Amino acid sequence: MVGFSSYVPNWLEAILGEKDFFSPCTVHESSKRNEKNIFCLDCCLCICPQCAYHHRRHRFLQIRRYMYHDVVRVEEFEKLINCSAVQSYTTNSHKVVFLNERPQTSNYRTPNLCRYCDRSLPEQYIYCCISCKVKELLRRGVGIARELRECDIMPIDEGQFTSDSILESPDLSSGSSGGGNAVNLHDKAVLVPVGMEVSSRRKKGVPVRAPLF
Repeated sequence: MVGFSSYVPNWLEAILGEKDFFSPCTVHESSKRNEKNIFCLDCCLCICPQCAYHHRRHRFLQIRRYMYHDVVRVEEFEKLINCSAVQSYTTNSHKVVFLNERPQTSNYRTPNLCRYCDRSLPEQYIYCCISCKVKELLRRGVGIARELRECDIMPIDEGQFTSDSILESPDLSSGSSGGGNAVNLHDKAVLVPVGMEVSSRRKKGVPVRAPLF
């Protein structure tokens, strides 16, 4: 993978280089839940929820999409690698980080820049994404061994997978990174804009009195 010149775990190199997330699974073309939004850490492969049964004893990470780019929840990714100093975004009470660099469309520059790609950042951050943090640590010769973490292999039932992982209507507020001890795939990832409530119930119609005969 371009930009990685030292030891990087296979799963990390694979997830940062994966270009096939959210494409339809060719094995399950006729299925409604065939979007490849799950990454198998043991196989270094992106799969759809239908494929998960064949990887049921493996470790998984759910990939989500935020502002048209691939993201992961901090609480999940922190079980694998230290996400501190990487810019995070708060979405529906969960913090997410971008996996890779994004195109810079604005000419506006802040005093604080990403140490690898020079993207403008809020003051409290050093990197704009996981990829930039990894590349910068390798470029400086520090390596990433101290950033990596072990996570247990946990079997996950197919019913825990969610196919609804497009993060629409982004909440642009940023937050600091967090931590935890297990990788899981449950909970939907739909964003609700601040101040807007979403109800699953249909509005009741105006009651109409039956005609008298």
